[in-house]
Parts: sequence; C-alpha cells; structure tokens
Amino acid sequence: QNSSEMPETITSRDAARFPIVASCTLLGLYLFFKIFSQEYINLLLSMYFFVLGILALSHTISPMMNRFFPANFPNKQYQLLFTQGSGESKEEIVNYEFDTKDLVCLALSSVVGVWYLLRKHWIANNLFGLAFSLNGVELLHLNNVSTGCILLGGLFIYDVFWVFGTNVMVTVAKSFEAPIKLVFPQDLLEKGLEADNFAMLGLGDIVIPDLRSLGCAPFPYSLKKNTHTYFYTSFVAYIFGLGLTIFIMHIFKHAQPALLYLVPACIGFPLLVALAKGEVTEMFSYESSAEILPHTPRLTHFPTVSGSPASLADSMQQKLSCPRRRRQQSPSAM
Repeated sequence: QNSSEMPETITSRDAARFPIVASCTLLGLYLFFKIFSQEYINLLLSMYFFVLGILALSHTISPMMNRFFPANFPNKQYQLLFTQGSGESKEEIVNYEFDTKDLVCLALSSVVGVWYLLRKHWIANNLFGLAFSLNGVELLHLNNVSTGCILLGGLFIYDVFWVFGTNVMVTVAKSFEAPIKLVFPQDLLEKGLEADNFAMLGLGDIVIPDLRSLGCAPFPYSLKKNTHTYFYTSFVAYIFGLGLTIFIMHIFKHAQPALLYLVPACIGFPLLVALAKGEVTEMFSYESSAEILPHTPRLTHFPTVSGSPASLADSMQQKLSCPRRRRQQSPSAM
C-alpha cells in the first residue's frame, strides 16, 4: 500500500533466531516429503511460486523495461482498490496503483511463469530465482556489521550441520521443485538447453552474504570518506568464496555447504581491510540507520493526496508554470 516504506531492518535478535527458524522449516519440509506424496506437494508449491514468481519478476524488470518504451507510449494509470465496510468505518484492504507499463511487464513475466509451470525449465527457474534474490536484498536491511556477523555465523553452523551431518538439506533441495535455488547445467555443452545434470546454489547463499556486503557499503560515509572499498572487498570475497565452493565440490564429488566458504571470506576480507586502515572499532560501532547517504533522498513525511496520478501531475505542472515570489519563511515554518 505504501510504496515508499523503508526496507525491513534485521535486528541482532532476528539474526540469532534465524538459524533456529530455518532449521525447523527445513526439518518440517523433510518430514513432509517423507510422509506425503512428493507429487502433490510440488504441485501445490508450483502454483504458489508461480504467482509469487510472476510478481517478483515483474517488479524486477520494470525499471529496465521503462527504457524501451517510446516517449509517446499511451501510459494510462489504474488503481485496484478493495475495501471493507462503509462510511467512516471503511477500511482499505488492497490499494494498488499501476499503469500500462506495469501491465506489459506483468504479461512478459506471465509468459515466463507459464513456461516454468509447464516445462520446469532451468532458465525459467533461474529467472524466478534471480528475481526472488533481488527482491530479498531490496526488502531486507542490516543496520550494522555486528548483526551481519551474527547472522552469517549462525547460518555457517546451520549449513555445515544440515549438509555434512545429515542428508536433510540435499534431500529437500533435490525433492523441492520450486525456484528456491539457482541451477547450473553441468552437461550444457553436450545437451544444450535440454541439459538435465545440475549443480545447485540456494537463494539463501546469495541473499544473506549480499546483505552483509551491503551492510558494509555505507560505512565509509560515516567517516566522511567517499569510497566503495568495503563494498568492492565484500564483492570480491563473495566471488572468491563461491569459486572455492565450486572447486571443492568438483574435487571431492560431494555436495558442499556454500556458507562454509562464503562466511569466512565475506567476514574475513572486509575485516582485514579494516585492520589495515585502523577502522575496526568504527566499523563495528557503525549504525546505518543514523546516516543519510549522499544521493539517497528519503521521505520523512507522507502527505495525503486524492485524485488520479494524471490529475495530480497536471495540477503540479500548472503550479510550477505560474510565476511566484519567494517569501521569507520563519524558522518555525521551516
């Protein structure tokens, strides 16, 4: 309903509790696949992720698709409003505004969704998986480095235990026919697009380290330094950790917990840079919620408006075109 809401911030308590919740969820899925028919479970999950995937992919490609629309494209505004009650007790349940461009993006995403639903093709799976990952990184936020370390540390133990200690993680990953993982065809050169031998990377192994990297990104601004050193370091660390995971997997011919290699890299590399710069204390005491980054406009007041977006735009244009004198404002008014 409010498109300008800030991302949800993960607290230290959430980070410490996350591996426990994830373990319960994973074990629950494992028991479901053991008790109930795998076919019916995957049918239900396919329909569920079909809807979510279309919405996530449409939201992801919308900024890119806007560049391809011509300037004279007839872009009409729409509003989907669903209320409960009447009069003063009327309550909004759904209030969604969209335009013709959004409908085009939704139609393109629906084509991918139908392709995935009918064929379960690995390309369609990866498109949905990437959309889920980007939306997850966009909607979640780590407000400090310490929270990121707690989250990665807990998931490090979680990943190692469920992969090496039991067969639960591998069983669920192979049985779960949903775009919760990216798949990489190992026989692509032999079978082309019809490849059927895949290596898998869970979306959690993408989103969680990326949240840690983005948590480091704004830190230099708190020291009045316009540099991206920590972000680039975390980015290189992720590539290194993922490459090491793939290398070890091919050497030992066994599934590997990616966080076993990603966590030390994503924590260790930025920490070494902070040690070299003498900024370890500042890095761990930094709170991103207290900083306003450059070139990042934020709304602190959400005005109540009425009327269609087109009429509002016309009224704004008329006001801007009318000459007016600047008047001195009192400090209280400002």
